[in-house]
Amino acid sequence: MTKEHFLGRTLEAYDPPVRGDRITGERYYSPEWAKAEWKHVFTKIWHIGGLLADLEEPGDWITHNIGRDSVFMIRQDDGSIRAFFNACVHRGNRLLWSDVGSSERITCSYHGWQYGKDGTLVFAQDAEDFPNGNPCGKAHLTEIACDTWGPFVWFNMNLTAQPLHEWLAPLPEQLAGYRMETMTKVLDVRCIVPCNWKIIRDNFNESYHLPTLHPELASFIDDEYTDTSFEMYPSGHNRMVQKGSHPSKRLDYPDAMQPLVEDELRNWGLDPADFEGRVTEARPAIQQAKRRLGPERGCHHFETMTDSQLTDYYHYTLWPNTTITMSPDGFQILRSEPHPTDPEKCIFDHWYLMPPMKDRTEVVTPVGMRPFAHAERETVIYGEATLGYVADQDMSVAVGQQQGLHSMGYKGGIISGQEKRIQRFHELLNDACGIHGEIE
Repeated sequence: MTKEHFLGRTLEAYDPPVRGDRITGERYYSPEWAKAEWKHVFTKIWHIGGLLADLEEPGDWITHNIGRDSVFMIRQDDGSIRAFFNACVHRGNRLLWSDVGSSERITCSYHGWQYGKDGTLVFAQDAEDFPNGNPCGKAHLTEIACDTWGPFVWFNMNLTAQPLHEWLAPLPEQLAGYRMETMTKVLDVRCIVPCNWKIIRDNFNESYHLPTLHPELASFIDDEYTDTSFEMYPSGHNRMVQKGSHPSKRLDYPDAMQPLVEDELRNWGLDPADFEGRVTEARPAIQQAKRRLGPERGCHHFETMTDSQLTDYYHYTLWPNTTITMSPDGFQILRSEPHPTDPEKCIFDHWYLMPPMKDRTEVVTPVGMRPFAHAERETVIYGEATLGYVADQDMSVAVGQQQGLHSMGYKGGIISGQEKRIQRFHELLNDACGIHGEIE
């Protein structure tokens, strides 16, 4: 069966073979694996550093800490953005500690060295006392690669990295209609989760868990795998597309009216009674209603979206650690990064961004979310505050899986066809790290 109902492309075009490498447990807790991943993967890929909206004026900066390192991105006088390691070149002191800020000069709190926005040292205390002469104008912060796409500024610690827009392909083309660059971050939650970062990656690389962990979604999203599009790209990025406003074929009576579909029909001026007993036919009608009514309701992003994007859910997993989930009325960033010191923990970020709308109450917001503007980061303790309704469900199995992967009874996994993206993810990781067997 080909999967042509979303973008007119067949699954076979994006279905590379896999070798069947065993996905053994030690990669989720071994310090050797963590070191190899940092050296060969995280220092060589593009990372989302933050939002362009926080870099409006020259001197505005944002920071992002990853692993034991930290970087900052700063707006230049000419409007460009440059990125630097967040460490003074004098004695290595970390320079900036806040998530966002603005200053004409970056000043080290230890000895008072000052750097201009371009990373050049402009002041050093007792500059005449250096054997090689005054370091001002000669010393520079260590610069790294920086670029922008969507509403984000990105960085890469590898100066010879593939250009960002090439690395992202085919996302810029496929997601252009959403106008992501116009959206505002309305949720920003960070948490240390007691599991390896790859456990979260595995979870977002498959939909096999949906009936178990997210059973309520079946009333609104078709999670049946034979009617889901799975694609894998040469870059290592993946995509999964599921029909929205369409009950799951897993249900005993998928054509029975469901409350969320009923709400969506009413919300867009349609009579649910017209779809009694054939609710799976509601999806195209909702698409047409959104196309017709969207502009007058301030949903101008609908004008450039495809019919499928008006109802369906596009889940992208970027190699290796970031998920972008596109919905009709916004998108999520779900990112897991390695913990600085403990391979059995990770840093989990959950963002939600929404487009500008005349009246946000006129659209059905994502399950478990509420609309509010310009969210600041909220750092929470795992288990004591929500990470988002669906994210809480995903994280609920993280601790148990981390423990179970230590078991001598776990021999490397039994992977279904719909979990093939997990298999490929680990094989790409094996190749990148140069590890193709168990670490004793």
